[in-house]
Amino acid sequence: MSSDVRPASLLIIEDDLALQKQLKWSLDRFEAHTASDAASALLQFRKVQPGVVTMDLGLPPDQDGVTEGFKLLERLLELDPYVKVIVLTGQNDQTNALRAVRLGAYDFLAKPVDPDVLSLTVERALRMRELQDENRRLSAEQAGALGGLLTRDDAMLRICRTIEKVARSDATVLLLGESGTGKEVLAQGLHEAAGRKGRFVAINCAAIPENLLESELFGYEKGAFTGAAKATPGKIEVAHGGTLMLDEIGDLPMSLQAKLLRFLQERSIERLGARQEIAVDVRVVGATHQNLKQLIADGRFREDLYYRLAEIVVEIPPLRQRHGDAVLLAHAFLKRMAADQRRRAPTLSDDAIRALERHSWPGNVRELQNLIKRASIMADGDRIVAADLGLDPGDPEEPGIELDLRTVRERAERQAVVAALARCDGNIARASELLGVSRPTLYDLMARLQIK
Repeated sequence: MSSDVRPASLLIIEDDLALQKQLKWSLDRFEAHTASDAASALLQFRKVQPGVVTMDLGLPPDQDGVTEGFKLLERLLELDPYVKVIVLTGQNDQTNALRAVRLGAYDFLAKPVDPDVLSLTVERALRMRELQDENRRLSAEQAGALGGLLTRDDAMLRICRTIEKVARSDATVLLLGESGTGKEVLAQGLHEAAGRKGRFVAINCAAIPENLLESELFGYEKGAFTGAAKATPGKIEVAHGGTLMLDEIGDLPMSLQAKLLRFLQERSIERLGARQEIAVDVRVVGATHQNLKQLIADGRFREDLYYRLAEIVVEIPPLRQRHGDAVLLAHAFLKRMAADQRRRAPTLSDDAIRALERHSWPGNVRELQNLIKRASIMADGDRIVAADLGLDPGDPEEPGIELDLRTVRERAERQAVVAALARCDGNIARASELLGVSRPTLYDLMARLQIK
């Protein structure tokens, strides 16, 4: 169960229906749900994802014991380690109450419970849960922002974790992705995470003429060629102790690929016109939007160089595949531009947000940034609409991203149950084990989801 859902509800687990009704009445200012046994409690817990649970340890079929109660407590904490469970115990049952706290319960109260004390305890537990969830959310956002990268997409966050893992090694990294996906931002994040003392140096292999690229990379001595008035270090040498990014490396001329391969093998260079080798300690990051394996097949890229560059390969998804990132980045760009211009950031209208979500972004983040910059200049007032973006807002009645969590959850539950039943050939006992629920819970799920 996801712990990122902001808790807004309470689950009361009590087999005594009269006491259950009384507890719900005393906690009427909260969104309270009820259950009378372990099976219905698990069903409600999965359904409403409460932030706080009050429960009696004596549950059927063992009302006079605590076996079922402790099993349920462990299961609830397994499903959501952050749930706040308040155990209601008898006056002389402090031993079991303390055991419950050791297992992970938030607090315990002795019966008969003072309604005011219970209400205050629940309120504090809910507030604690909200603060913890907010802290985890902020931590996740900070952790996800590698260098200047801003994302909430799962695939991009996994890439950030990969970059962090390889940062402290000397492995050469190859970044693959469409133009404008943020390859240089990731390369800078890799450099910062590595903690190297040298500089981050980037060179675009496609932007420099072939006859100048060699001297740009390897440097030259005085008199090496006409106009070489003084000795000049190349980009590789300038990046000593740091990180060198070779952008658009797929456009590197074949004549230089052999020389670059030698540098990657020997970690030393010779300036043009020089006879002495210079040792260079540099982390190399390659990047391209091209298919290097196809270039190899076409005879335009050396296979041995590819394997030197591709010690760690990171494939960056395009913006259209990053769920929610287009709107997230649009808000961030608007705030950044407003801060630079020392004015209040404009807001995005509903049709503008819908248009951002629908657009396919062939130019990726670079296209988005340019579009937002233009819209912030052309917009009338403090509100940006789809027309300012120059994008089609689409039909407001047309279904887009499903935002109803209950609908999404029910769809996911249905898919999981159907798949489990299919895998187990309809065997309820085996399917319930596969799903990690009891047989009564699975029967309840099948009834609720109308699965025969």
